[in-house]
Amino acid sequence: MLQGNIAQEDKWNPALADAITERYISMTRQALAQGATFIMWPESSTPFYFERDLVRGAAIRRLAKEGNATLLIGSDQVEPMKAVPGDPNPRPKERYYNAAFLVEPDGTIGPVYRKIHLVPFGEYVPAKRIFFFVGPIVDALSDTFEAGTEAVLLPIGSHRVSTAICYEVIYGSLIRQFVVEGSELLTTITNDAWYGWSSAAYQHWDQAALRAIEGGRYLARAANTGISGFVDPYGRVMAKSELFEQNLLVENVRFLRARTIYSRIGDLVAWLSLALTLAVFLATRRVRYNANFVALTR
Repeated sequence: MLQGNIAQEDKWNPALADAITERYISMTRQALAQGATFIMWPESSTPFYFERDLVRGAAIRRLAKEGNATLLIGSDQVEPMKAVPGDPNPRPKERYYNAAFLVEPDGTIGPVYRKIHLVPFGEYVPAKRIFFFVGPIVDALSDTFEAGTEAVLLPIGSHRVSTAICYEVIYGSLIRQFVVEGSELLTTITNDAWYGWSSAAYQHWDQAALRAIEGGRYLARAANTGISGFVDPYGRVMAKSELFEQNLLVENVRFLRARTIYSRIGDLVAWLSLALTLAVFLATRRVRYNANFVALTR
């Protein structure tokens, strides 16, 4: 797990692209020297489009091959689109995704997970026809992202792992879907630099730890500025970094296949509780109505 601690204002500074890339490559080499075979970079850790940068991207893939290791790289993905016939603006359009790339031990790019649950007004504008005035503001801050549609699992040898990007990890239903479809290890990559020193970063960490308990899986979390670390299936913290520090953590985790009650029934208990509460509420109102009606007839 790599925590590069790159300041938010520096992440997309072209003058710092090489320095940021070198920091992560150097930390990856340190992790390899400590015996790591699966190395995680945080969300949007590359100051370039991973697939499109022939020099820096190739250096990262070459590093995976040299170390015979699997890398999980957080980077934006660009998908070109063909021009629509008859479009008055014939320039090819592009779609942008907040993504996680798996780099195989042979240096090839494996499956790519695209973030499904985007941040409203940060990564996309919901109900654009209503909030049309917000679109230009979002576009000025960053590229508007498209949402992914598949809960893609990532192979590590004969095993499969999942990853959630940023605040996606608060969705228990999504993590449960990963487990149901065969994830043996939970991972999450994030950039919590936006939160500063507020309680939000700590809350985000605690919510991620809860997913490990629900799913009965080890969880590994790589955050740009923290908090990063490892949690076992019982919610016990195995290792944990502090906020706003450059850090590297290496731990032994296991691939697990056993299923928890939550992974089997999901939020059924919660829905049943809600239905029971509603039924009691309606029954109480009916009793009160009948009592009032009797009083009036007297």
